[in-house]
Amino acid sequence: MRKFIIVFLLPAFVLGSCKKDSSCPVVSVSAPASEVATLKAYLDAGGITAQQDSRGFFFTITNAVSENKPTTCNGVSVNYSGSLTNGVVFDSGNGASFPLSNLILGWQEGIPLVGVGGSITLYLPPSLGYGANATGSIPANSILIFNITLLGIY
Repeated sequence: MRKFIIVFLLPAFVLGSCKKDSSCPVVSVSAPASEVATLKAYLDAGGITAQQDSRGFFFTITNAVSENKPTTCNGVSVNYSGSLTNGVVFDSGNGASFPLSNLILGWQEGIPLVGVGGSITLYLPPSLGYGANATGSIPANSILIFNITLLGIY
């Protein structure tokens, strides 16, 4: 019985303390140089201008709006669409809410670049998306493109 209580209370304590602590851990995963080069080649070939983040993804901020930005300890409400480089949309949502820490690394790293009301396009190399794992209609090792508007933080 004690193990049961520890197993279920410890995660609640850790997650609860994360939200109260203003020093949330910063995601610091970087994509391999080969993935970054492939992504850059795709952007260059398409004439897409995007800023490169030191962690290996690219982004364009359409509207930064507010200084109220999320951390990985927050939940976010977003409108979004995700597509592959061939233009196929694999997912979208309006008013979708998620704990930021539960999302793919590219979202954890990219969404905090904009404030509430802001919009960003993320160009993610595979390792910051789903990597070598095929997921639903997303093939393994796919570059992912997300258009995201941050509606709120909770």
